[in-house]
Amino acid sequence: MKAAVLHRPGAPLTVEDVELDAPGPGEVTLRVLAAGVCHSDLHYMNGDLNVRLPAVLGHEGTGVVERVGEGVTRVRPGDTVITLWRPRCGDCEFCTTGRPALCSLGRVQAASGGLLDGTSRLNLNGEKLHHLMGVSCFAEQCVVSERSVLAIDPDVPPEIAAITGCAVVTGAGAALNVMKDATGEGVVVIGAGGVGLSAVMGLRLVGADPIVAVDTVDAKLEKALELGATHAVNVRTHSLVEELTRISPRPMAWSLDAVGAPQTLAQAVEVVGTGGTAVAVGLGKVGATAAVPVNPLVQQEKRLIGSLYGSANTPVDIPKLVELFKTGRLPLDKLLGERYELSAVNEAYAALAQGATGRAVIVPGPKL
Repeated sequence: MKAAVLHRPGAPLTVEDVELDAPGPGEVTLRVLAAGVCHSDLHYMNGDLNVRLPAVLGHEGTGVVERVGEGVTRVRPGDTVITLWRPRCGDCEFCTTGRPALCSLGRVQAASGGLLDGTSRLNLNGEKLHHLMGVSCFAEQCVVSERSVLAIDPDVPPEIAAITGCAVVTGAGAALNVMKDATGEGVVVIGAGGVGLSAVMGLRLVGADPIVAVDTVDAKLEKALELGATHAVNVRTHSLVEELTRISPRPMAWSLDAVGAPQTLAQAVEVVGTGGTAVAVGLGKVGATAAVPVNPLVQQEKRLIGSLYGSANTPVDIPKLVELFKTGRLPLDKLLGERYELSAVNEAYAALAQGATGRAVIVPGPKL
């Protein structure tokens, strides 16, 4: 099969003929239908985040189950599924206390570069390749744990299904799970990429007002306004603090940093008023730190909290998001950007790095 391989940080991905082993116990083989172009993969490509190499990238995907290993009970051949880069075991301390986004099995995959048993199903010229987040869907096929897939309605367009498994659940999930009490309150969303735009859509459902989108690219801000933001600020040309004062006489109660840079995280804390909450969802470079003034944090009782994977219970929340799309309340079709063939994966990431609007999607097989 064809797959996009990262051999070293800073190098382009190479689309190569990779051998895929049969699924082991508790595993399934997927025919990949679509895979989202997520900024996290760019972090791995640049060396900003650590990954065991060489590896097949891609973690935001959807596909059809072609084959199942021994003991698989959650899906069967022919099912359409969304891949989950954070598995849900249901047994660890986090799963059993209502925080499945922190499932301990995710750390196993990250540390080993393998599947849940720590081993790989990917081979190139007789040598093992590593998996990314237990998924590796920049490929025509992938083998994943049954705990890393979720069956969905096959009528959902593959591009929509793919992005729902990461960008949408991360952004809209943070809005609906962490910021669910923001009804009638002002929110600043820093970063209008796939995650930030998904947060905007989620906040619109929550009833937040105003919803202020922040970015440095006008086209992204226009998209944010289309998807539910009430205001947009280009911080390349305007002072965010001054614009927020103009937009609302009330201080912002919430902010969400979808970028993950030290300066944007500090800004997220700065722009909320007394008693406000800054929510961090974007990942940054390994070891990055942000400087946050101590006294305002204490004296104004501001809060800074992290949200991984939308703080979602994925088997419950992803079907809800899909249903919101099907009923027209979550216009995910408007979130989509360009479609690329697998052979153009580097072109897709070059466009992302240059500020492309919307969530691009890789289609490994024939165009859908």
